[in-house]
Amino acid sequence: MFKSERHPKGIDISVTTQYLQEQSDPENNRYVFAYTIGIENKREQAVKLLSRHWIITDDNNKVEEVRGSGVLGQQPMIAPGQVFHYTSGAVLTTGFGTMQGSYEMLSADGETFAAPIPAFLLSRPLSVH
Repeated sequence: MFKSERHPKGIDISVTTQYLQEQSDPENNRYVFAYTIGIENKREQAVKLLSRHWIITDDNNKVEEVRGSGVLGQQPMIAPGQVFHYTSGAVLTTGFGTMQGSYEMLSADGETFAAPIPAFLLSRPLSVH
């Protein structure tokens, strides 16, 4: 599991990843990964997750950027002390890659800010790289 440094805006992000062997097809360069994100609000007021920005890089240095509203079709409101979890996935053409990005957040007092997600590894288990 990856645990981010505490963000100065009071949002902590944790990530766990899993290689989905049953959905992957290495012979056809298809590697499927799931990732579970935890977004913890350590602020004194609620925040709303407005949008996401991901930078996904495979082992061939192919970069894909993904931007969108909310996560999984939601723009969750996260109360003080609450952790919002969700699971999503990524498909790579290589058995290794990284993801990083940010969430655009809106605080209850109207402040919009970015909560960065430091790079984390997507990798097949028991592989040497």
